[in-house]
Amino acid sequence: MTDLNLGIIGNGSYGALIDQRGRVVWACLPRFDSDPVFCRLLNGDGGDEGTGFFDIEIENFSHSEQHYVPHTSVLITKLYDTKGASVELTDFAPRFRQFGRVFRPTMMIRHIRPIDGTPRIRVRVRPTSDYGAEKPSTTSGSNHIRYITSGVTLRASTDLPVSFLLEERPFVLELPHTIVLGPDESLTNPIDDMSKDFYKKTVEYWSDWARYLSLPFEWQEAVVRAAITLKLCSFEETGALIAAMTTSIPEAADSQRNWDYRYCWLRDAYFVVHALNRLGATLTMENYLRYIINIVAGAENGELQPVYGITLESQLHERKVETLAGYRRMGPVRVGNAAFQQPQNDVYGSVVLASTQAFFDTRLSRQGDIRLFEELERAGHKAAKFYDQPDAGPWELRTRERVHTYSSVMCWAACDRLAKIANRLGLTSKAKAWRKQADDMHAVICKQAWNEKKKCFVESFGGSDVDASLLLLHELGFLAPTDPRFEQTVQAIEKELRKGDFLFRYTAPDDIGQPETSFSVCTFWYINALDAIGRKEEARKLFENMLACRNHVGLFSEDIDPKTGELWGNFPQTYSMVGLINSAMRLSKSWEEAF
Repeated sequence: MTDLNLGIIGNGSYGALIDQRGRVVWACLPRFDSDPVFCRLLNGDGGDEGTGFFDIEIENFSHSEQHYVPHTSVLITKLYDTKGASVELTDFAPRFRQFGRVFRPTMMIRHIRPIDGTPRIRVRVRPTSDYGAEKPSTTSGSNHIRYITSGVTLRASTDLPVSFLLEERPFVLELPHTIVLGPDESLTNPIDDMSKDFYKKTVEYWSDWARYLSLPFEWQEAVVRAAITLKLCSFEETGALIAAMTTSIPEAADSQRNWDYRYCWLRDAYFVVHALNRLGATLTMENYLRYIINIVAGAENGELQPVYGITLESQLHERKVETLAGYRRMGPVRVGNAAFQQPQNDVYGSVVLASTQAFFDTRLSRQGDIRLFEELERAGHKAAKFYDQPDAGPWELRTRERVHTYSSVMCWAACDRLAKIANRLGLTSKAKAWRKQADDMHAVICKQAWNEKKKCFVESFGGSDVDASLLLLHELGFLAPTDPRFEQTVQAIEKELRKGDFLFRYTAPDDIGQPETSFSVCTFWYINALDAIGRKEEARKLFENMLACRNHVGLFSEDIDPKTGELWGNFPQTYSMVGLINSAMRLSKSWEEAF
């Protein structure tokens, strides 16, 4: 059965998902938001008749093992048959420095090596176009096959007999072989030499990148894997960081909560920048900040939308794809995301909080200046205007609007940080004006979002329910963690939203019904809140439990079923990996304590 026990490979241009049997089940080419060339993941467990996959099968399959080359994005899968024979697959997307820049071609390299016995394997390459609707025509040469569709033409170059691939013929694997899938271009070097050279350089690149990360004393392997995953979800050309590599993996079984996450949400910006800063991944952080600043500079009348495309596209019109049955036949499959049209007032705070880094971090090549401050002031004025106005809120409700506390607090944060930036720049009158604006907003929010009967903050002005976003009141600087109101709010949230060792984002019915799964990043928020109010051992225990919920190679999706521990939602979810990083950094013993 299809599940999210998947590994990922990528290089900052595209990503591919590979299951535990070494089958490429999802890959959008040439970039994250493109038409999936391999789309079996959303073909409803279509089996041999399914479309869009790249399989390397061992005959009489028994079991498999899968892991990453340590501190890299190179994935190793070992396949065993029932007679004791085995093969090893090495999958990677080349990425390394060359000619003073990073070389990251839209290329997938699959190396196949016999380990024990006389394994018989079969290779099946079936790319598609138009979300599975169009199958390619093929032409072939002595060492390659061209797959031609109206969308893209791919070339598989190999030192295997081409006929075995064309006819999907089983054969005994006696020697190592390589398949290179990429653009319709001839290779300029022998395939074995090229693949070994690219492998060596790619491993060196990732090992060097990981070596310079700032790591906590504890949970280093988990943090490194999360950091590499963030890097793999970054579209390096523009700096955008996508929410996930997939579309339409449901948040819960048969829930209809199927959304396209191959875009960049401004809501994530502050937390992503915070995580990258803690890791010391300054170049990735700087590229992401450049993307955000471009969004702000290009915003018409200063108004921002919640989500943008990876090359700054503002129109992400949503449609349903009828040619794919969906994950486990749990459609619909959606392309695009209608959230781009929603009013979500928290975005103004998100971009200011993220951009604040540019004014205080002297490592960055582009320092914040008066011009950037003036651009951010446009967002600040919108924040001051909209902080007490209804919106769709952080959870993107599609059929109702109200004044969400989180949105209001993020608007306050925009004005608060503008006051601090103005002080940094020596703009005394500006600093006073933004400080007064922030203080006035703070007073209104404290009055309108506090529920005296429940003795806690609630999710909307005048409301009676709580949601997980209130756990961020201390992280955003709105309340001190020692403020009794914050501890009371945490207690109310755990009473209403905690299910076992997991936290729901809310439990009140929404547009679709009652939520069924926990939102992973909310559990990390809860862990951080517990630590902030002094419940440190409890926080560590819950964090260890979350680490145990990752898949077999250390990755998270968006959601977890609190009863079974199964992963649901789009994958891999960058917000979840950010939550892991920030919690690990917060909870770990210091290096001094450890020794």
